[in-house]
Amino acid sequence: MSKSAGFRVAVTFVSGAIFGLGLAISGMLNPARVRGFLDITRDWDPTLAFVLGGAVAVSAIGMSLARWMRKPLLDERFHVPETRLIDRRLILGSAIFGVGWGMVGLCPGPAVALLSLGLPATILFLATMFAGMAVYDHRLGVGLWRRAS
Repeated sequence: MSKSAGFRVAVTFVSGAIFGLGLAISGMLNPARVRGFLDITRDWDPTLAFVLGGAVAVSAIGMSLARWMRKPLLDERFHVPETRLIDRRLILGSAIFGVGWGMVGLCPGPAVALLSLGLPATILFLATMFAGMAVYDHRLGVGLWRRAS
């Protein structure tokens, strides 16, 4: 592994650790808290809105800085969406994601962070999530996993 590749792996590891720590501190690893935010008909828990607001603020600062950069520090180019098209696939995928998020109270980031606890339900969730991604990729999709590498 080259020195620059090793540095990229280290930065990726530190970034993931910061993300996971933020999820843990904010309580977003607790599916009940997420479901409490999504269920506005009972005792609504607005704490997730503050976590999301903080994430948007940090992301906005990063995006503002990126506008002034010719390229990222650790890559040859910025990887941004190539289209802003809101089509049927985007809407359907968003709806399926939202249904899964509401049913389980987990999205992929917190689920990966919860792996550290070794909970069987988390392992099952991630296994079925990856299975769904593989089915889409190999039967319905355009080879997203092959394109990303």
